[in-house]
Amino acid sequence: MEQTPEPQVILSVPTEAAMFLVLAVNEGAEDDVRDLLADVSGLIRSVGFRIPDGALGCVVGLGSALWDRLVGGPRPAGLHPLAEVSGSRHTAPSTPGDLLFHIRAQRADLCFELAQRLVERLRGLATVLDEVHGFKSFDERDLLGFVDGTENPVGAAAPAAALIGEEDPDFAGGSYVLVQRYLHDLAAWDALPVSEQERIVGRTKLNDIELPDDIKPANSHVALNTITGDDGEQIQIVRYNMPFGRVGDGEFGTYFIGYARGPAVLEQMLSNMFVGNPPGNYDRILDFSTAKTGSLFFVPTVEFLDDPPNPSDARSHAEQQQPAGETGNGSLGIGSLR
Repeated sequence: MEQTPEPQVILSVPTEAAMFLVLAVNEGAEDDVRDLLADVSGLIRSVGFRIPDGALGCVVGLGSALWDRLVGGPRPAGLHPLAEVSGSRHTAPSTPGDLLFHIRAQRADLCFELAQRLVERLRGLATVLDEVHGFKSFDERDLLGFVDGTENPVGAAAPAAALIGEEDPDFAGGSYVLVQRYLHDLAAWDALPVSEQERIVGRTKLNDIELPDDIKPANSHVALNTITGDDGEQIQIVRYNMPFGRVGDGEFGTYFIGYARGPAVLEQMLSNMFVGNPPGNYDRILDFSTAKTGSLFFVPTVEFLDDPPNPSDARSHAEQQQPAGETGNGSLGIGSLR
């Protein structure tokens, strides 16, 4: 009986801390990066072993451009560069990214230690493009003061939302992940009455209850991020957003990270938010939150990560499959019989 591929630790309880690293891999460094990827599981065990209850985990994502350089061969069906989404007032940018490390733990020191080890191994091989240190804020609230992630699926619905299934069998157990770094204008946000903030978000601030449909505006964050399929059922994603900031610089933000079994739902959410549904009916939260980055990655299985395919291996395999005596150019390759 064929063994089910083991997914990376995408699905877990929310943690106290997280680090998000997006890197660009240098041309010619693919073999060394491939060696590092095979060692990630061991690095997680080495760092996490010292604090067994720290729940250290790391999810690795590969960008579209790196896939061709590092892996070659068949591609995950939905892997492609993220397109910029421009609406009448706001834009979701597309920014570079070859590698994503989503590091989570119940302690910030565990996240930092693992990040340090990963970046040390990549010194001279890759450049860190974006580094964000996230923290849990009270009862899972963002810096706008609202609970974030309430609608995450639970139970069997979680893997059904986040993990690839029979629709792309060669990559079953994998996932897609979209990341964006948002900065908030807290001075403008805090100047609003709580009732207006609630209409923009679509939930109550204190009790985290979704507003009734007859009260919830069509351009609220909740309304525009609720995606339904042709069967009328909601298509869900799994979010692990984290607040971050630097008080001295007046920087206050949310790092959005959403996992899905296909990128279409993630990109539909971006379209709804920035273009509007219908167009022009954009997400009001964007008047106070500005997207600074945006990248899409494929998250392979543990088995894939522990032994990443090599494009040269694929070529060698193809050559081995060529029947003996055939050269691929129509010749038998025997003496003068050419």
